[in-house]
Amino acid sequence: MANKSFSLKIFDKIGEFKKTIEVDSDKSISIRSFLIGSISQNISKVKNVLESDDVLATIKCLEKLGVTIKKIKTKEYEITGKGLGSLFCKKGTVLNFQNSGTLCRLLTGILSTTPGIDVVITGDSSLKKRNMSKLIGLMNEFGAEFFPKNKFYLPLRMVSSEIPIGIKYKSGVSAQLKSAVALAATNSFGVTTIIEEKQSRNHTENMLLNSPSVIKINKKIIKISGKNYLNPLNINVSSDPSAAAFYVALTLLNKKSYLKIKNVGLNKTRIGFYELLKKHGAKIIFKNIKKKNNEIIGDIDVASSLIKPLRAPEIFYVKSTDEFPILFCIAALTKGISIFKGIGDLVNKESNRITEMKKVLKQIGIKSIATKNQIKIFGNSDIKCTNKIIKIPNLGDHRICMSATILALITGAKAYIENFETVNTSSPNFLNIIKSLGGKFEKN
Repeated sequence: MANKSFSLKIFDKIGEFKKTIEVDSDKSISIRSFLIGSISQNISKVKNVLESDDVLATIKCLEKLGVTIKKIKTKEYEITGKGLGSLFCKKGTVLNFQNSGTLCRLLTGILSTTPGIDVVITGDSSLKKRNMSKLIGLMNEFGAEFFPKNKFYLPLRMVSSEIPIGIKYKSGVSAQLKSAVALAATNSFGVTTIIEEKQSRNHTENMLLNSPSVIKINKKIIKISGKNYLNPLNINVSSDPSAAAFYVALTLLNKKSYLKIKNVGLNKTRIGFYELLKKHGAKIIFKNIKKKNNEIIGDIDVASSLIKPLRAPEIFYVKSTDEFPILFCIAALTKGISIFKGIGDLVNKESNRITEMKKVLKQIGIKSIATKNQIKIFGNSDIKCTNKIIKIPNLGDHRICMSATILALITGAKAYIENFETVNTSSPNFLNIIKSLGGKFEKN
């Protein structure tokens, strides 16, 4: 989306605070609500939608595919579902996914098994750098084709399968690929079986459970029966646990501070960040826990804490995929050596998050050693940063921008972050909330 570009400057440490806040709505659930609502029957209703760039890009793509989406009021929408296999547009229509890997993979999944689709799929400069070979290979199995052949980066021409047949798929750490397969399966003939060797985030499955004839889950086996009807959705989107993680980190690392974050999604596949930190001494408590739309929701209470060096085995990756940049910041300011394993997929995010975060930490004098699938961070809780400068170029990576902000506010290092508007892809209220906690910054 066309946001006015701006840079951010930070010059001062943040003071102590004691606050109650609500953070931005869940991006993953917001995007999935529109996508699944569009191929469901009748009218789906979604409240508390995240109105970020990624979600607005989702709406724009679906409208190009003939879906009627009505905005009732701020954050509240109605989606008139077209049913399975009914999305359509003129040959050669360009679908621009902007910065959203979620939109790219999931909508490509839906369209791959929707007859009569012949489109150009593209994205912004960041998304164009992300390798789509795994997605292309999976959609090829359903019968979809991508051109030019043997090209794995956007833009691409995609031609859908006319007679898609269900497949068998062993999923890895990527929830987006698993979801792409599940959504492609909904309009395929027969049954698609997904064997989940490592459970990744399961918002797609939770929404499909609204239609019991479509999906059956038995431990690690997910079966999708194609060509059934999807019931309309009625969802109130919770706050995003990945967005909340940055304010949690700020509170943990700041002195004499306390924060309550209300109505946060606490899906067990999304809380690896919190589990890891609690295991290493963080004062984090989940309260007022309830279940709605197959999702767990609650409040997070967090207080300043003395953290021990973090040891994150490979199992934590799938439950904290988006939080590694801010985890690296916490490790940098924690005395001792922190080790994160199984992080190889971070190279294919909005940026290479291993390389870029190593650069950030080096700028404040923190040593780190990375291999293909692991990073060691040599933390220093007494580091003096008032004469240090953090510079972030235009990476198109919202998580790097947000992490650098937290690092500067805690250490007192000066920060110059280019193209900060990329944060609007996921957390349009980030700076407003930072300001409410006492953080000072300048926009240029």
